[in-house]
Amino acid sequence: MEPQLKVRIGFGLGTRSEVKKPNDLGELAENLERLKFDSLWFSERVAGSSLDPLVLMSWIAGRTQKLKFGPSIMVLPGRNPVILAKSLASLDVISEGRLLPAFGLGAADTAEHQAFGVERKDRAPWFNEALPLMRRLWDEDRVTHTGQRFSLEGVRVLPKPLQSPLEIWLGGLAPSELRRVGRLGDGWLPSFCTPEDVADGIPVIDEHAEAAGRPIIDREHFGSLIIYTSDGSMPDQIAQAVRRRRPELDPRQIVVQGHQGLENRIKEFIDVGASKFILVPYIEPEDWLTELESLAEATLELQT
Repeated sequence: MEPQLKVRIGFGLGTRSEVKKPNDLGELAENLERLKFDSLWFSERVAGSSLDPLVLMSWIAGRTQKLKFGPSIMVLPGRNPVILAKSLASLDVISEGRLLPAFGLGAADTAEHQAFGVERKDRAPWFNEALPLMRRLWDEDRVTHTGQRFSLEGVRVLPKPLQSPLEIWLGGLAPSELRRVGRLGDGWLPSFCTPEDVADGIPVIDEHAEAAGRPIIDREHFGSLIIYTSDGSMPDQIAQAVRRRRPELDPRQIVVQGHQGLENRIKEFIDVGASKFILVPYIEPEDWLTELESLAEATLELQT
């Protein structure tokens, strides 16, 4: 008999988030912690209205004691891997090991590409060199590296992260993205996905991990980001976004309408091997406390 997976449910603020007042953000995090949500995640979009995830994670680290946090996701191409490794290691230390790093290539958007200064075709090669380099900076005393983009001689990053290793989550559903998860990731957290996508993706990721000579990903490290609407609506903007990314699907297969549907959707994901979830409201509520309490009542009994 296979051991039961530890189900954990976190909460995410999307790229359209307007929560900017320090007190509102602090109370949001404190209520998530009080209600026993596992984590809080911040989306990154330079051209969007949401705040910078590194700044937000630093703020939340100081307002909470147990709540984990991470970016969903942080864009890696365009960032200096040494500076980023230093920042994230520092965050993990000051939060006493609560950081959940998650990286990606960034949105397929011209404004985002200009912001990070990396052409679309160069994003994957940058990522593939930078992420292993960051792992070495966290694990090794001094790092010497010569690559196409970075050249280091005896570079040292201190302090080291409190978590050892600092496990990296990656997203994506495309064949190239599943290959990258298997080759470079410690966890998989896709978005705009169905339970069937997760069921199909896990064995593919395992195959790529084995082909790269790595152990397969821990069975506890598969999950999904789930978008929902509290009032049961399906706004045309999110329906169109789903159709652009997944034209073969009905938007209702991606966006859960109402809290009452979240429990069943999460159970469907659990049945195919996922156990880590980020719930993201498409429309931010007028009353965050009421929203979180209702969400907790609908979903947190699934945590094990």
